[in-house]
Amino acid sequence: MSDIPAVNFPCPVRRVGNGDKHYFFGYYNKNVWDRSGRYFLSNRVEMLTKDLNGSEIAQVGYFDLDNNDEYHAIGETTTWNWQMGCQLQWLEGKEEREIIYNVRSTNGEGTIYPDFCSKIYNVETGEERALPLPVYVVAPNSKYALCVNYSRFEVTHKTIGYRATDNEPELELAPADDGIHYMDIETGESHLIVNLQQLKEFNHVPSMEKAIHWVTHLEINPGSSRLLFLHRWTERVEDETCFLHRLFSVNPDGSDLRLLECTDHPLPQLADDFDIHSVGTFDYEKSEYQISHPVWRNDISIMVWGPHNGSIHYHLYDDLTVEATVVGRECLTENGHMSYSDDDRWLLSDTYPDAETNERFLIIYDAEKDIRYNIGSFYTSPDLGKHNRCDLHPRFSPCYTKVCMDSVHENIRQRYIIDIAELLQQG
Repeated sequence: MSDIPAVNFPCPVRRVGNGDKHYFFGYYNKNVWDRSGRYFLSNRVEMLTKDLNGSEIAQVGYFDLDNNDEYHAIGETTTWNWQMGCQLQWLEGKEEREIIYNVRSTNGEGTIYPDFCSKIYNVETGEERALPLPVYVVAPNSKYALCVNYSRFEVTHKTIGYRATDNEPELELAPADDGIHYMDIETGESHLIVNLQQLKEFNHVPSMEKAIHWVTHLEINPGSSRLLFLHRWTERVEDETCFLHRLFSVNPDGSDLRLLECTDHPLPQLADDFDIHSVGTFDYEKSEYQISHPVWRNDISIMVWGPHNGSIHYHLYDDLTVEATVVGRECLTENGHMSYSDDDRWLLSDTYPDAETNERFLIIYDAEKDIRYNIGSFYTSPDLGKHNRCDLHPRFSPCYTKVCMDSVHENIRQRYIIDIAELLQQG
């Protein structure tokens, strides 16, 4: 890390709340603050770490940042994991403050994936209503959500899966009745827009034939008019370095499916004598073939960490031309969880732990001046392992003068807010 050109610019950091319990949010791609910047979403649990079996309860709620960080619990869920939480997020397109999150189905709400569904909570009225599918991401206009089979994650990518209530379902490798579902937020009506058999047959390559397939990293552009996702497949689910990747975009009705990148490659790890214990916790995140953490910069541009033309970087893809350009070639040299400011100038991201120090950098990149700022460095214990780890997963505030993160650098799982106003003024 020391050889990477960067400006060290430490910014003020404060813990949210009093730290009486463990708090976390999860993935980097959801808005934590409401529009006013006052209410700050968070899950609350009793433990720092635990291998989850589907019975653990997480409280769901928000901090009131204008009232001494008072925490308001709005419900509970057993449908969560350390990486994604319960997919807690604001329905930003609604006039009133409404929150959606995933819960376990106990009375048959789930029509397609019977173990899991979702719930909407109105902060203004306290009213709740259930929807029949668990959500992955909600469109910015809050008219629809994209939904996936979390039981498939439990097999293919356990870090982001949900344990079944009873027995795990038997999964076909690439069925035509599983994939990406479009769900109407008002009615709960849903239909499949992209299926796994379709993806297996689209520009088919031999490595897909015996592999299990799934979709992940779904994102919807700011105009709610187009979505992206990763198609992954593997013959060895227990070893993430054996995952193969493709980046797609598609319309919300499933039309105009467009392949932006494919990283099919030979896998020596499939040899019978391969030692799975030789793979480090973060080797997968540092693979030269991985496509990960794609986000829309605007309605037609997609930022992603991945390889293109034989070289891995932060790449910016034009969704119309499928052309890719490198961003931060010299200074953004590691995989991270990135997002852009509204004016497209500032890129927020992080790094995975350094192999020697176990420190992670929190990064702000000035795309206009091609300058990387390290605004903080935070330790994580290597004992947490893969499924219980706590990535920083940074996110901008609505006014873009603050960012937040999850962290365990104080030996407790907590939420933090970092003030970046001085840095932005300098820029």
